[in-house]
Amino acid sequence: MTDGEALRIDEETLSSVREALVSWYEADHRAFPWRETDDPYEILVSEVMSQQTQLDRVVDAWEDFLDRWPTAADLAAADRADVVAFWSDHSLGYNNRAKYLHEAAQQVRDEYDGSFPRTPDELSELMGVGPYTANAVASFAFNNGDAVVDTNVKRVLYRAFDLPDDDAAFERGAERLMPDGRSRVWNNAIMELGGVACEKVPKCDEAGCPWREWCHAYETGDFTAPDVPTQPEFEGSRRQMRGRVVSTLKEYDELALDELGPRVRVDYAPGGTYGREWLRGLLEDLAEDGLVGVERRDGDTVASLKR
Repeated sequence: MTDGEALRIDEETLSSVREALVSWYEADHRAFPWRETDDPYEILVSEVMSQQTQLDRVVDAWEDFLDRWPTAADLAAADRADVVAFWSDHSLGYNNRAKYLHEAAQQVRDEYDGSFPRTPDELSELMGVGPYTANAVASFAFNNGDAVVDTNVKRVLYRAFDLPDDDAAFERGAERLMPDGRSRVWNNAIMELGGVACEKVPKCDEAGCPWREWCHAYETGDFTAPDVPTQPEFEGSRRQMRGRVVSTLKEYDELALDELGPRVRVDYAPGGTYGREWLRGLLEDLAEDGLVGVERRDGDTVASLKR
């Protein structure tokens, strides 16, 4: 498979796609403290901690860890039992990662004269640092990494550009998308996209996804992905969807179409197969049955439950 087959996009569109994502990220993103540093040690600690822990929970542990061991040299000189005890006390899971992090700090001290290696291949030589973590540190500390391809990124690429569920295709597509020499901002941005807009339950409009203009899933309404299987047939039946509309409206006084739709179907997209016209049809059926009231207001269709 060639690069073109993996990602069917011309150079002009590619430039627009890149600019849109970076601008979206730079305008607003989640404020994690490790995004404000280019210190490889601080970034390595954040990456190791976040492997099995939600990012919001990592913040306090990361700050406490760096208060205690501010540099790789400080960590290398620490008693390993103290590092493991810290890991356990902060419920970070898998204490072996604490041992590996301590040993990696000693490698930096003893084998690299206290200076972190800078490339993904070199960073992979550190204890407990696999290819993904090595690439993340190279990207965020030295702006010297390859395109990150994690579960979130695969989901974004699968939906946005209709890539096949194939690791090689994801890697080629991700590499082509990333602008040369911008791994720091790009990898942060595309992971942010997968984390806040293109989650398993997408929030395309709510999060202002910058790729809606080009997104295959947004156009078709098919939001399946490698980690989001196709909706089972019984759940997609019209009867099931009518029930979801009624259940949702029980919680709210009223909802406009684009507020109601995502609460009824994960793959709702305003202009897609399961979009506004599809939802209007459900509401018309429910209105005829006397269950739902539907009215036009300020250009929107607004639905409410008849009580």
